[in-house]
Amino acid sequence: MPLRDKVIRVGHSPDPDDAFMFYGLSSGKVKLEGVTIDHLLEDIQSLNLRALKGELEVSAISAHAYAHVANRYWIMTTGASMGEGYGPVLVSKQYSSLDDLAGKRVATPGELTTATLLFKLFTDGVDQVDIPFDQIMDRVASGEFDAGLLIHEGQITYAEQGFRKIVDFGEFWARKFNGLPLPLGLDVVRKDLGIDLARKLSYGLRQSIHFGYTHQKEAIPYALQYGRGIGEDLGGRFVRMYVSELTVDMGERGRKALETLFTLGSEKKLIPAVPELIFV
Repeated sequence: MPLRDKVIRVGHSPDPDDAFMFYGLSSGKVKLEGVTIDHLLEDIQSLNLRALKGELEVSAISAHAYAHVANRYWIMTTGASMGEGYGPVLVSKQYSSLDDLAGKRVATPGELTTATLLFKLFTDGVDQVDIPFDQIMDRVASGEFDAGLLIHEGQITYAEQGFRKIVDFGEFWARKFNGLPLPLGLDVVRKDLGIDLARKLSYGLRQSIHFGYTHQKEAIPYALQYGRGIGEDLGGRFVRMYVSELTVDMGERGRKALETLFTLGSEKKLIPAVPELIFV
C-alpha cells in the first residue's frame, strides 16, 4: 500500500483524558498527510494485551506494560499520563490503613496496569485479585472485596460514593521520590513503521493535544461523552490532571520517572528486565 494511503490503527481508552488528547485527530481537524487514522477504543488492560501481540500500530498502554512490549514498540515523547502528586487510589468501605488489609482481599484493575504494579511494589501480605476496573467500586461495596484500587475517574469520585481513602499511590510516590511524577500511561508506536513515520505520528498526537487545549469549548464536551457519569466540572478537572505539560512532552522528569518505575519492578522481579527506553 503506498504511503499516501497508509492506514494507522490507533488504540486508546474511552476515557475523558484520552478522548481529549485524540480529539483533534478523531474529529479530522488535525490531519497527517498520507495517513488515515483508524481509531479503536478499548479499556487499557485490553489494549495492553493487544500490545503484547503487536496488533496495533499506535496504542495507549500502561507504563507497566511497556516492559513487556519494548521489543515491538518505541515510546512517544507525547501522550503520557503522569500523576503529579496523584494517581491510583486504594479505597475501602470499612478499612483505613494498609495494616488493616493484612490477609484481606483487594480488587485491582488488571495484571499489566501500572496501578497493579504499584500495589505489588508497595504492599505485602494482601490477597490481590485482578478484575475489570469498572466493576471495582460495586464489588467492594457489595462486600465481595475488602478494598479496591481505583483508576480513571474513580480516583476523584470515590468519596462521594462513601469510600475511604487508604492510600493515593501518586501522593505516596511523590513523597518517596522527591516530587518525581508517577508514570501511569504511555502512547507507543510500532517499530516496524520506521523511525520517520513514527516521528510523524508522534508529532500528529502532539498537534492533536494542542488543538484540544486551544479549542476546549468543543474538545471538553467531546471528552465528557466518555466520563461515565461525571459532570463538566469534574470531567474538566480530570482532563487537566492527566493532560498536562508532561503529556505534551514528558521531558527529562518523565524519562527519569519511567526509569525509576522499571528499576523498582525489575529489582522485585515483577517485570522481566529494565527495558531500553527509546523515544520518538
